[in-house]
Amino acid sequence: NMDKYNLPDPMAVFSIDYFDENPAPFFDIGRKLMRLDPKPTKAHYFLKLLHDKRLLLRNYTQNVDGLERQAGLPESMIVEAHGSLTHSTCRSCGAKYDLDAMKKKVLTPDENVPTCDKDDCVGVIKPDIVFFGESLPDRFFQSLKEDFPRCDLLIIMGTSLAVAPFCMLPDQVPPACPRLLINRECVGTSAPDPMMSLLMGGSACSLDFTSPHAYRDVWLEGDCDDGVEKLCQLLGWSSHLKKLVHASK
Repeated sequence: NMDKYNLPDPMAVFSIDYFDENPAPFFDIGRKLMRLDPKPTKAHYFLKLLHDKRLLLRNYTQNVDGLERQAGLPESMIVEAHGSLTHSTCRSCGAKYDLDAMKKKVLTPDENVPTCDKDDCVGVIKPDIVFFGESLPDRFFQSLKEDFPRCDLLIIMGTSLAVAPFCMLPDQVPPACPRLLINRECVGTSAPDPMMSLLMGGSACSLDFTSPHAYRDVWLEGDCDDGVEKLCQLLGWSSHLKKLVHASK
């Protein structure tokens, strides 16, 4: 219930300009999210399994929860397009805070907005996630230029493929690269924005599962966890996946 903040519009809570003016609404939401304490799923451990088998080139994610790290995937293998809640930065002095320190501040009852305690600084501490009005991390653009031309299988999981420029990534792999969608809904079949695709160096082609010309795209319908289990069964990796999942408990 955000009525008490009299927001100009509901999405203002994720606008960097509004955050700098009034960060309290964001931390009202953030406080609730930090209490949830989500855990990695089989799909996250599947990524770790691919890495262990030296088959993962990189994991690109829109998620900010850091669950890939919790599953054991090294930070070097993750590109977080929208940033991460696992670290935060003071808006005034640039001091860095890890997740535990940020949680302690955010969940302190008498601290409505977490502020910096470095060298008498009282700047607001902001999680390193990308707000509206901020650019995506440089690493996102640099890594996709290096990784996607080398990709020989693109696995797309749990996404609406609706937010640019992330939704343009399937178009960045070579023309002969197979693309596997593991998702409840069939997404990515509408033509991307030609101008955005041009800026990213792609050819504005969509995923094609049904046309007579379809030759490389496959949709595995269902939950991500069910999908990776099926893959592991076919590959003879089921015991390896179970071992990773149980080792975390």
